[in-house]
This record gives sequence, structure tokens and C-alpha cells, in this order.
Amino acid sequence: MNLAMLKPGEKRKIVKIGVRGSLKRRLMDMGLLVGEEVKVEKVAPLGDPIEVTIKDYSLSLRKREAKGILVEAMNGRQTTGNHKSVVGSQQSEKKTISVAVAGNPNSGKSTLINAIAGTKLQVGNWPGVTVEKREAVFNHEGKRIKLVDLPGTYSLSPYTQEEIIARDYLAHEKPDVIVDVVDSTNLERNLYLTVQLMELGIPVVVALNIYDEAGKKGYKIDIKAMKKMLGILVIPTVATRKKGLSDLLNAVVEAAENQSVHRLRELNYGEDIESAVRSVEEHVKSIYPSLVEKYPPRWLAIKLMEGDKHILKGVDISDNGNLVNETVSQLTSAHGEDIESIMADARYAQTVGLTQEVLKKPEIRRTELTEKIDRVVLNRFCGIPIFLAAMWLVFKLTFDVSTPFVDWVDAMTAGPFTRWAEAILGFIFAPDWVVSLCTDGIIAGVGFVLVFVPVIFAMMFFITFLEGSGYMARAAFVMDRAMHAMGLHGKSFIPMLLGFGCNVPAIYATRTLENPTDKALTALIIPLMSCGARLPVYVLFTGVFFPVHSGTVLWSLYVMGIVLAVGVGVIFRKTLFKGEATMFIMELPPYRMPSFRNLMIHTWEKGKHFLIKAGTYIFAISVLVWFLLNIPWGVEHKKDSLLGMAGQTIAPVFEPLGFGGWEAASSLVTGIIAKEIVVGTMGEIYVTERKEEQKEDSPTLTEDLKEIGLSFAGAVETSALNVFSTFRIASISTEEDEGQSRLRSVIHEAFTPLRSYAFMAFVLLYAPCMVTAIAFRQEFGTWKWFGVAFVYEFILAWVVAFAIYQGGSLLGMQ
Repeated sequence: MNLAMLKPGEKRKIVKIGVRGSLKRRLMDMGLLVGEEVKVEKVAPLGDPIEVTIKDYSLSLRKREAKGILVEAMNGRQTTGNHKSVVGSQQSEKKTISVAVAGNPNSGKSTLINAIAGTKLQVGNWPGVTVEKREAVFNHEGKRIKLVDLPGTYSLSPYTQEEIIARDYLAHEKPDVIVDVVDSTNLERNLYLTVQLMELGIPVVVALNIYDEAGKKGYKIDIKAMKKMLGILVIPTVATRKKGLSDLLNAVVEAAENQSVHRLRELNYGEDIESAVRSVEEHVKSIYPSLVEKYPPRWLAIKLMEGDKHILKGVDISDNGNLVNETVSQLTSAHGEDIESIMADARYAQTVGLTQEVLKKPEIRRTELTEKIDRVVLNRFCGIPIFLAAMWLVFKLTFDVSTPFVDWVDAMTAGPFTRWAEAILGFIFAPDWVVSLCTDGIIAGVGFVLVFVPVIFAMMFFITFLEGSGYMARAAFVMDRAMHAMGLHGKSFIPMLLGFGCNVPAIYATRTLENPTDKALTALIIPLMSCGARLPVYVLFTGVFFPVHSGTVLWSLYVMGIVLAVGVGVIFRKTLFKGEATMFIMELPPYRMPSFRNLMIHTWEKGKHFLIKAGTYIFAISVLVWFLLNIPWGVEHKKDSLLGMAGQTIAPVFEPLGFGGWEAASSLVTGIIAKEIVVGTMGEIYVTERKEEQKEDSPTLTEDLKEIGLSFAGAVETSALNVFSTFRIASISTEEDEGQSRLRSVIHEAFTPLRSYAFMAFVLLYAPCMVTAIAFRQEFGTWKWFGVAFVYEFILAWVVAFAIYQGGSLLGMQ
């Protein structure tokens, strides 16, 4: 009988892990060991994957992998660890104490560093959030400390790219102290990594994080006993409330400076394993002394025995590997198991024995809030509708909250800021061309982009909330069957969802995928996810042509991107990326309410890139566009400028799509550099063409300042009313300002609703931006995949926009 055959609610004991190699190691790292009890909780709405609980935490895995796990009825099993206290590690006194912060995903590592050092690290609640290590340097009671936030890892036998990064840093950089952030509510599974960290021989300090939630569950942890049995310092912390952090830093300093007092205990895995480890360790020391300088000797011996391919690539023991092979062969013959199972069992024996000694749970188990929510959110019939509703609500709230502020910023840039710039430049007798450059080029270009900052930050805030709450992992669980149908891993859904914020970090997040094929395929379809940079275009056109239904129109564009991504994924999987999909196993973290502080920090981290781009290369490109619009010097009509002539040359390509004017074509060309520039270019082209038509008396500075304050207060009030309106599933109809945006009024004349929707669809699909291109190059080491993405997306965008415009025209929607 295999695990896939169990029905929800059934429990069984694991009798065999039927897969081999790195996949088997990953399953064991996650706690799926022979003899452990596993319970099937539920099946995803689409029939795959399944959710199981083991060692008090939840995992999701596909039925294909579950079929390789053989189970039988529970017989009961007790596992104890052999606890023996000895040995220490070398002390290295340095001016700056180097501290590596390690831990399982979702244990609160990034939150802890952010709370300690005030750094703005990405904080989320799903695996793979911290893809690259982040650093923070600060002083604590006269001691200089450098913290390095390592990617979340379940094991030092790496399976994913981020786990390789974490393991390599610990093995090669040899920090003075390792802070192991342990989830107090999931002690046994988290201590599995602690045991492996202790194998490195580097001083370890355990941060028992989320300690408050453990107390709420009725858990009682004997910290003194835990310190004694592990031989290391153990500090309870609540990172979200900054509790225990000072004690933790004191412990870090003490561990770094008094290593002779706080000695690591040398783990005892049993006489036969210890004898084998000593034999290999002595052999390596005598034959390869240079390796001992590079790696901790005991840890290296264990990794050589396990056949860790990443370590074997870095060492050359081909001439003397027989001793290792013979030692491993003797062990496997004696135990009747492969070496991965032997070592995993030995480590878990330590963690189980320790947990039994230090953790007391209440006799009557209470139903957790996470279980209650999952009964609805992961329900077979409700799961997908809830996901789609959540996405719709995000887009609706984004518009309802941000639109009043968009109008306010628009009015400020088009009014007071432009008038003030003209007044200052006139006061210093600046030439007309300088005035035009500053107002028509810089303020018109950058200003029309900055108008949409409220939309960007609102979208980032709501997506960050979903990440931090734990719902994103559920989204991957719900959608895995659909992802698998297109040949993708369920975890591919996470980078794809990140793509809604920005395609660049989403491309980098593909390194959380184990299989290179999954990684490349996911990266190719990520640009179809509508990023925040496209929002200015959507907001502009929906505000002009679909003011009442703007949220729904925006939602339709996002759904269009997802649907097309599915179709492209299926085609690519059957052509460019033939082969079997990788396994799906992923932790489902408990639901947690993200702190407002962390939400704001993360929102700022994502949104500030938009501001940086506006202040740097969007500024530079706006200046360049101004020059292109004014060369030959003194050109009377913009269409006769260099940019205008280039736009006229390529405009026929877009004629069948409904937007064959040179203005739109020119905007799309500059949009290849950055999608935000589409609106900036339109602002420079359309608005400066008609600027002379607007002549009115300028208000005084006092009147301007008064208007800025009053209009901002009005924006706050309207935004709040809109939020209440959203939850009544209604839309507030706001009166149009008499001073309608100059650009919007011109857009209203140049486009129609059908043409505008075709244009938005084209912008959604037509090409990755240049920063995304760089991300492709950095992540894959070649321009190949960016080239593939650029070509197929332009063709796809043209076909889709053609179908929308021509199809709508045939239906009389023109």
C-alpha cells in the first residue's frame, strides 16, 4: 500500500521510501522516514497534490511522489537518541564577529535580522523568500557584529540552489558563530538542521523563535535541559515583537569570545557510524591535508560517506576513494539500508530523543486556526474560486485605494510643480530650450510616471500581505495540478506570482526550483505576468475609457497573462523542454498575521525600485526622448522629429492592431527599455504638442500650497470611502475634475475603448524590459533565453492584439 492510496483523515506508518538519490534525501530531510506516522489531510481542489502531516507540520506533495512511499497500519515506534556531551570548536577572535543566521524556511530569519539591525530584508511566509544572502553590520555593547541572512534550508545536503548558497557559505566562509533560528512550534523538524550545523564544528546559538505561539499552543520547553543536552546556548525570542534579541546578541558575543566555556557537544550517532566517520576522517587528514584546511574534517568525512555530489565536485579523491566506498559498503550491509537513510535515521534519533526530553505538549490537542482556515481555503470546491476572488480583491483594492492619490499627484505635477519650475527658470533667465527641456522633458516624462507611484505601492502592499500571511504557499498547493498539466512545478507558481510585482526578482526567484528545465520554462513565462511597471499604462487607459469598471478590466488583463502563460507553458513543454517534471514537495506554513511594520518595510523594498528607476534611467531616457522630439533643432511638428520619423516607419506594423499612429509606435519603442516609459513618452509627445492651447492665469504660491493640502485631504477621504465601497461590492462614482489631466484628454481623442484594450494587451505581452533582460543573463549565464522570450512575446502580443481589435470590430464594438 502506498501513501497516494490513503483517503483524507487516514494515518499510516511509513515502511519504505521507494525513490532514490537526491529525491529520497529530500523526502527524508522533510521528515518522511521509515517508521514515522503520516496522515493524509486533504486533496487539492484539482485532485493533485495531497496535503499530509508528519511531526506536527504540513507538507504538500504530488501523488506521483506519494506512490513511492509505502505505508502500513500504525504499530507504534519509539526512537531515542544517544546524548553524549564532549568537544568544542576553535576560537577565532576577530575585531568583527561574523554571524551566519541559518534556519528552516518560515522560521523568521529575515524578520529577526530586520528586528535586530533595522535592515530592510524581504520578509515572507513561503519557502525561498530570501534567495540571496543579505548582510547587516552594527555595534552591540562595543562589539562590531556582521549578520549574514542565509537562504532558508531544511538540510546541509542541498537540494535547491538557495540551499547550496547557504551550505557553501557555512563551509567555506567559516563564520565565528551560527545563529540557528528554530521555530518553537515545530521543534523536532527544525532541530534536524541544528544537528547538521553542529557537525560543522562552528559555535552555534539557537534562537527559539516564535516562542509566544508555542506557549499559546500549550507547549512547555525546558530550555535549561536543552542547553545542557546540546552543549550550546539557547535563547527564546519573538522577532516580530523584538523580544529576547538583546539576550541573543549577548549570547552570540559570549559564544564567539568564550568558546572554551561553551563547547559544542560532539554528536554520537552510534558506535558503528562513529567508527566509520573516524576512519574516513583520519584518512582524509593524512592523505589530503589541504582539504582539512578548506572544510571541517568531521563534516567532510560525513559528506564523503553520503556521496554528496556537490562536495565530490570540489574535491579530488579518485585515487584514494576505495576506503570511503568500503566503509560505506560495510555500513549499508550491516544496517540493510542505503547511506542516506542510515544518516537521516541517526540524525533524527538525536532530534527525537532531544524533543522527548525537553518538550511537553498538552494531552488534549486543540484544533489550530490554520486547520480551520484550510478546511475552507483548500476545499475541493472552494479553493480555486477563493484564489480567484482573492486576486480580484487585490486588484480592486489597489485601484480603490490608490486612484484618489493618482489624481492628486497628477494634479500636482501638471500644475504647481510645472508652474514653479517655469517661474524659477524664468527668474534666472534660462533659455527657452532649457525651460522646455525641464518642463516638457523631465517633468512631463518623469512626472507622468511618478503619477502612478500610489498604484505601485498599493499593489505591493496587498501582495506582500498575501505572502506574509502564508496564503501564497496555499495558492501553489491549489494550483499545482494546473501547473503540472503544463509541465511545471507547483512551486513555479510562486515566482509567477512574484512577477505581478516585478519580473526581475521573479526571475531570480526561479533558483528555488531544483530542475534546470523547470527553471528555464518558468523564467520564459514570467514576463507574461503583468508587473507593476505596466500599471501606469493600465491606470491611464482604464481611467479614461473604463472609469466605473477599472478594477474588473485590470483583473481581466492579469487573468489574460495567466491563461496565455499556461498555453505557452504547454507548448514549450512539448517542444523545447521535453522530459519528465520534477517532484513536488513543499511545506505549508501556518497562517500568521504579518506585522504592519514588516508589511511597510517589504512594501517599501519593492516599491522603492520604481522610484529609483524614475530618478535614474527614466530621468535620463526622458531627456533623451526630449532631444529626439526636438531634432532636427527647432522642428515645428513632433512627427517630423527623429523619434516621430522612427515611429512613422514602424507604425504600419501596428495599424492592424488599432493603434497605428506614430505616437503610440514611438511609445512602444521606448517601452522596451522600461514599461513605465510608455506613459512618460506619451506625455512628452501628446501634451507638448498641445501645450500652447492652454493659457490661464497662474495662482499664487499661497494658493498652490493651500490647494495641495486640501486636495490631499480630499484624496485620503475618497480613498477611505472607496475601501468601504469595495467591501459592499460596489463602486463609488467620483465626479470628474474640471481640470482633467491633459494627457488623459488627448488619449480620449486618440483612442477608443476597443483600441485602448488592444493597446493594453499588447503592452502586457510584447517584450521583457531591459532590466529583466539583465536578470535573464545573470541567472542563466547566457542571452539565449532572453532572446527566445523577446521573439515569442512580440509575436504573441501582435496576434492577441490583432484578435482583440479585429474581432471586436467584426462584432461592432468599434
